Amino acid sequence: MTTKALPNQHGKTWFITGASSGFGSLLAKYLITLGANVVATARSVNALTELQALAPAQVQAIGLDVTIQRSIDEAVAAAIARWGSIDVLVNNAGYGLTGAVEEATEAEYMPMFNTNVFGLINMTKALLPQFRERRKGNIVFLSSIGGLTGLPGWGYYNATKFAVEGLGEALAAELGPLGVHVTIVEPGPFRTEFLGTSGKASQNVISDYAATAGKVREYFNSQSGKQAGDPQKAVEAIVAAAAAPAPPLHLILGKLAYDRYHAKVEAFAKDIEAWKDTTLGADFEGHVAETPYK
Repeated sequence: MTTKALPNQHGKTWFITGASSGFGSLLAKYLITLGANVVATARSVNALTELQALAPAQVQAIGLDVTIQRSIDEAVAAAIARWGSIDVLVNNAGYGLTGAVEEATEAEYMPMFNTNVFGLINMTKALLPQFRERRKGNIVFLSSIGGLTGLPGWGYYNATKFAVEGLGEALAAELGPLGVHVTIVEPGPFRTEFLGTSGKASQNVISDYAATAGKVREYFNSQSGKQAGDPQKAVEAIVAAAAAPAPPLHLILGKLAYDRYHAKVEAFAKDIEAWKDTTLGADFEGHVAETPYK
């Protein structure tokens, strides 16, 4: 039996948002064992004290709120000043909100959009110039299987992750010719704090949604720590993907996510084919479409 070689990350610098818990914390710890330099960020720098103590020479702990542009700019400047450049950016900061679309209020869902979408955009844009200049590197977006298929009770969370998917695919097409890779990670349920301290539920409850969003609320409240996904295996997969000669654009993690993706694709194809004649009949007769991309 042969042992799979671990990715050599000596000399590589990873910038991780949301590194105080969950995937972010585990990823940072794993990278330390691989010899990488880690810029570990979180809203409270005090939450990173234990992580930094593991390897002070490899870890730079920085307080960062991705919803504040000045905080992003200062964190990037500090990281570049210490390490010179960033090889891998991991946009991990984010959280979930459960509740029917009608139940959740703007005050509940907008902060999630500011973190999951706009914070991710601004964080990525802050480092794009150095990626372009170096003509190499990796950008990792932590999405979700909820970014590929919508489910009752997760509508607003789905919307944030669908946005991440579209942004990531477009960014990959723009950066590919420049030698920079983008990988969008779509985990299923994993034993992180997603259903615990990192998750929120709408305060408003409408009884008509008890059989749909209400069931998800029950799951949210009862399944933390019981998910099938192993977080350590997930972070190892993320590093392996980023270190690969040809990193994947999409990385689905976990059997539930894999099965749910295929069910979505099959249902999608069935729906499209059922209305194929209508679809193809919507163009001007004889018109040949032109497009600037493949």
